[in-house]
Amino acid sequence: MKDVSWINVSTYTSWKHVTGTVQGWYQHYLSLGDERVKDWPMMHSPLPTVAIAVLYVAFCVLAPKKVTRGMGSKYCKLLLVPYNLLNIVMNMYIGRELFMVGRDYNLICEPVNYSSEEAPLRAASALWWYYVIKGVELLDTAFFVVRGKFEHITFLHVYHHSTMFCLWWIGVKYVAGGSAVFGAMINCGVHVVMYTYYTLAALGPGYKRYLWWKRYLTAMQMVQFVAAIVMGVNAIIVGCDFPMWMQYSMIAYMVSFLVLFTNFCRKTYTSSSFVPGKSASQLTNSAFVSSSLTSIPVKNDSFCVRRFPRRQH
Repeated sequence: MKDVSWINVSTYTSWKHVTGTVQGWYQHYLSLGDERVKDWPMMHSPLPTVAIAVLYVAFCVLAPKKVTRGMGSKYCKLLLVPYNLLNIVMNMYIGRELFMVGRDYNLICEPVNYSSEEAPLRAASALWWYYVIKGVELLDTAFFVVRGKFEHITFLHVYHHSTMFCLWWIGVKYVAGGSAVFGAMINCGVHVVMYTYYTLAALGPGYKRYLWWKRYLTAMQMVQFVAAIVMGVNAIIVGCDFPMWMQYSMIAYMVSFLVLFTNFCRKTYTSSSFVPGKSASQLTNSAFVSSSLTSIPVKNDSFCVRRFPRRQH
């Protein structure tokens, strides 16, 4: 019998070298993070955030198969208004904080100030809370599952929630301030408007007459994406002293949303199953609509329909 012990030793040595190299790179990139935030909750390592995101994706995949449809819908309705109001208050607070520190920033280029002065720390703190609210918004999907609205758990919905939570961990860890303030501030404003609509919708049919402005939510989201892309491109053109990897990543991320959301609009409003005149509540079969892009309610005369008219068969 041949002696293969040298193979085991060689394999062990190689594996130890690989893991040592990976760990070395991991520690190196962690050391590049913002010293001000390293001891803040969830900021010492990306692993808790990644673990939550992975569990979230697994929940999205498995829950519709394991949970009885609509098993807790009656009780869930009692939580919708407080949940939506929480999101409104949090986004208003975070948006105000970001506005107060960012109102004197250069809109085209604002480098991150890593000092421990009051204003830069205030910006970093507001962005950390913005990261936290992205985690809270994962509960949107839990409401869908409990109420049996499995059809709303689409790829775009899961992609939006899971990636926003992870990417803003990176944002807070490495660029907690500067030009990062603008995107978060705009998004907070959009979410205040969106969750206001969802609060009114959750109050019941009696408030339907106050929801005439729902068609503008879609246009607001699209404008938000385009504005972020324009700001990112401008920063690259002028050579802004802001991490270029963040600018390129942000542009690619916003483009992915534009592509996915445009595809969603086309499939939703040009399919043979789309019936002109059908209400948003009939299309979604739900009074509560998630903040996910996939479930923004729009009417036949909305932005999507005007841009992508229904095909004639």
